[in-house]
Amino acid sequence: MNTITSIATDTSPDVMKALLDRQRASFLREGPPGIATRIDRIDRVIALLVDHKDAIAAALSEDFGSRSVEASLLLDVFTCVGSLKYAKAHLAEWLKPEQHEALFPDAVAEVVYQPKGVVGILSPWNFPYQLALAPLAGILAAGNRAMIKPSEVTPASAALMAGLIAGAFDETEIAVVQGGPATGTAFTSLAFDHLIFTGGTAIAHHVMRAAAENLTPLTLELGGKSPVIVGRSADLADAARRVMTVKTLNAGQICLAPDHVYVPEESVEAFAGHAVAAVGAMYPALKENPDYTSIVNARHLARIEGLIDDARAKGARIVEINPAAENFSQQSAHRMPPTLILDPTEDMRVLQEEIFGPVLPVVPYRDIADVIDRINARPRPLALYYFSQDQQEEARVLDNTTSGGVTVNDCMSHVTAEGLPFGGVGHSGMGAYHGKFGFLAFSHPRAVYHQSRMVEAEYMMRPPYGDAMRGFLAAAICK
Repeated sequence: MNTITSIATDTSPDVMKALLDRQRASFLREGPPGIATRIDRIDRVIALLVDHKDAIAAALSEDFGSRSVEASLLLDVFTCVGSLKYAKAHLAEWLKPEQHEALFPDAVAEVVYQPKGVVGILSPWNFPYQLALAPLAGILAAGNRAMIKPSEVTPASAALMAGLIAGAFDETEIAVVQGGPATGTAFTSLAFDHLIFTGGTAIAHHVMRAAAENLTPLTLELGGKSPVIVGRSADLADAARRVMTVKTLNAGQICLAPDHVYVPEESVEAFAGHAVAAVGAMYPALKENPDYTSIVNARHLARIEGLIDDARAKGARIVEINPAAENFSQQSAHRMPPTLILDPTEDMRVLQEEIFGPVLPVVPYRDIADVIDRINARPRPLALYYFSQDQQEEARVLDNTTSGGVTVNDCMSHVTAEGLPFGGVGHSGMGAYHGKFGFLAFSHPRAVYHQSRMVEAEYMMRPPYGDAMRGFLAAAICK
């Protein structure tokens, strides 16, 4: 049981810099890889995931104290494989130069996508494989090399990943470095050609400052407090079931998890009843249920319990969903019952901090305009979820709010569409990846211009200017 975070031996800054230098030297020596090489690298990552899926699920369960095998295979293996296969299928199309309009009829203006070089991946603990290896779809498709620093909070998963990558790739192609916060800090200071960070907004400030020293371009995926709006025309039972499905998945330890839900004031009690029923149908018992994931460690459990205690002390109604009435004080992991917080107020920490656990504040509202105002008063979230059959209200909500992504009549489903960009906005992130958007994020769009062979093209711009230039300017500069 992961009661105390195990920290792998820190990789020294000098060792990481030397590794980066070897990767960059290899990249420069070999030049942009051909399609066959890119596909081969993608295939090796796919094989690594498929051949070792059981070991990956076991390592994840060890790190969490208990984690659903099926959830691990679905969220950490299947999703990665899907992203990689999608990139492989579309790679030839993405690599085609884009033709653009040129000033002269027989000139050629095009965009050629070049690999940036070496991309750093600083990944979190909640989905150790998905958030470390899925970005490789765009990174490898674009022709880059990669260096990965997984989270020290999930040491078994990190150690396994390091071994699997070392067995499938030369270190100049992809390498994994391990260590705690000191290694992570040094990692962000390396002169990568691009850095992708997934984690908390507070840490992102430090990542940005470190990357700025090298002018390293960034992709930041940060999470935030993703709201759910249940409209008056929504199927209340269906909305509650879908919200609780995602809220209890990985025990709510998901950057895209619904953080709080706005419910019409007259429907709060009914929604709560449907939520309790939905959890009971999924998890008749919780304490030793292999389908119900544990909180990752004691520290995170204490933080979440602190949010509940704060809300209770400030007058909220706490609805603990414990279908079998189990005692959680003695258990083999850190599972906690899903919990609804009714009548929350803005001074409660649970409405101020990202929850990252199976706790759901239910916020009553009278008018949708008030909900929109409350959402817009907060930092822009990674996702927004809206349940309704009212198309006019849907348009009003979507037109007057901003979020990284939106799912209508479900939660988190937008991230499953590989052709859509995945990323945040403002405090919830910077940049996007998945599908072609990942390929573009990790590529340099190079402008290439082949000049016209027309004599006029050569002489028009060369002094002394004559009638041709004056005629051209007169015709071109007009209303």
